[in-house]
Amino acid sequence: MKKLLLTTLFAAVAVSASAEFRWGPSASAYFGKYYWRQPLIESESQPAFMAGIMGELMIPGIGFGIDLGVNYAMHSAKFNLGAHEIWSAGGYGNVPFKLHSVEVPVHVRFKWTRMQGVEDYVAPFAYVGPVFQFHVAQSDCPAIEHPVGSVGLQFGIGAEIIKSIQISGSYIFNPTYEIRTVKLDNLSARNSGWTVNLTYLFK
Repeated sequence: MKKLLLTTLFAAVAVSASAEFRWGPSASAYFGKYYWRQPLIESESQPAFMAGIMGELMIPGIGFGIDLGVNYAMHSAKFNLGAHEIWSAGGYGNVPFKLHSVEVPVHVRFKWTRMQGVEDYVAPFAYVGPVFQFHVAQSDCPAIEHPVGSVGLQFGIGAEIIKSIQISGSYIFNPTYEIRTVKLDNLSARNSGWTVNLTYLFK
């Protein structure tokens, strides 16, 4: 048992020592939508964005690694509260809405690095993992409130160009609710959508 533990420890140390870590700025355009549990609020999608820093830790030779980051994110929509009497009675109509969050994505990724030198110019990759969202503020809309945080699942594909620039597209599925109405406790909405991302990693 001791021998197995020591072997595992040495292997982990060797992998960590040979792993390559890079980091850099990252920005994304986000095209998402709020999905309400009941059709009592009409939502109009609006584009939003995310921006922050991403770090990538890859194990040379096998192509596997992880990436994580810290992003400022804004989700945006327009709610037509005036379409239903429960909201119009309170004087609500078309309400623009923005939710501001700090997001921490953590992904497992695989990058194709054995393509006879082609990877020095273009290297495709795929990734999947959770996105931890911490909601910090929202636009002035007394009918809507947000919890402290939520969790999403992100998966995507992309390509690394000349070992520095990463371009990718992904889908974020949020199984937990992101906002809810103040008047009806059970009326909540989750936000899911597509991203287009650009990252520059320093060598």
